[in-house]
Amino acid sequence: MLDVTKPQKTAPFDTARLDRLMDDAGIDVLVATSKHNVQYLLGGHRAFFFESMDAMGLSRYLPIFVYAKGAPQNAGFFGHRMENFQNEVKPFWVSEVNCKSSGSVDVMEKAVDYVRKLNPKPKRIGAELAFIPADSAAALRKAFPDSEIRDALFVLERLRAVKTPEELSMLRIASDAVIDSMEAVIKTHGAGATKNDIVEALRREETSRGLTFDYCLITAGSSLNRAPSDQRWEDGEILSLDSGGNYHGYIGDVCRMGVIGEPDTELVDLLAEVEAVEQASMKPIRAGALGKEIYAAANAVLHRSKIHNHTHFLAHGMGLVSHEAPRLTNSGPVPYDAYDADRPLELGMVVSVETTLQHPERGFIKLEDTVVVTPTGFEVYGNRIRGWNQAGGTG
Repeated sequence: MLDVTKPQKTAPFDTARLDRLMDDAGIDVLVATSKHNVQYLLGGHRAFFFESMDAMGLSRYLPIFVYAKGAPQNAGFFGHRMENFQNEVKPFWVSEVNCKSSGSVDVMEKAVDYVRKLNPKPKRIGAELAFIPADSAAALRKAFPDSEIRDALFVLERLRAVKTPEELSMLRIASDAVIDSMEAVIKTHGAGATKNDIVEALRREETSRGLTFDYCLITAGSSLNRAPSDQRWEDGEILSLDSGGNYHGYIGDVCRMGVIGEPDTELVDLLAEVEAVEQASMKPIRAGALGKEIYAAANAVLHRSKIHNHTHFLAHGMGLVSHEAPRLTNSGPVPYDAYDADRPLELGMVVSVETTLQHPERGFIKLEDTVVVTPTGFEVYGNRIRGWNQAGGTG
């Protein structure tokens, strides 16, 4: 068994919590391979060369973080040769750093050699089964034929469930910047602008504010189609912008509405109905409240609403991943169990609440908000431009 005795930097996460989670899952050694979990475990590291791609020659970039239960002082990182530059500028906290690889097999072989030093015969190895290439998984299984490979997704999700102040700061910056970008785009576009024009403008606005543009789901007029296209936004029509932009990996995901001209009474009433559900869903959010209370509060208002036949409510976790913990429903569009529905919310958890009206005549009307559990209850990031934002441009 390897024992590194030289002084080590402090791990940027709760190692005792990770040890407990690994113990509960029966995992002896953790092999993390997703970009987001490696970023979390390394304290914010993102490979600059592979920010927007993974493919390289005949293989792909694959970061690997190795952690033996109860031995944070022996944690190791195995990466691409380009990451040596980043390690020189800001050294990784782990005791073992090996950035000499170029593909998904050679990096796994180096990680496997290190796992053997930590534990020659681990009984159970935790791997991210949804985030490990087939050739890497084969190399891991070949190296440890007598070990059980278990999925580590749950362990790592629970480790990230409660956000640190630094993480919350990045989520706030991302949310505010997406809202500011939406406001700027609506003010500078109007009749004749295509959905493609608007999405491209939003991409530029988010990028200029320091975000990495992830996506924009967009509708115009009475259409419920949310893909960018050459459809034009015309006089009197509504616009929905549902965009995710990330700040150092942390996602700001919000939705706001626009309209060309003055919104009529019906539009004002419809958005007010959506807003009522949103506000109701937030009221129960506080440390100690059960996750299912969010749905109960939202649905109590929604079921009495005149728009209930065409409206649905959804709440999910947000952070480095959309739909991460807390998991609040097993009937949403992303399949998972409602693990947190009957468990208390914790300080630092982040919940996205979204209410969507698909009106058969007026179109797609939606609000989505990022809500954080705070010591005093909750706080909404990017809590602005919630009404009908009037177009200010001419296309």
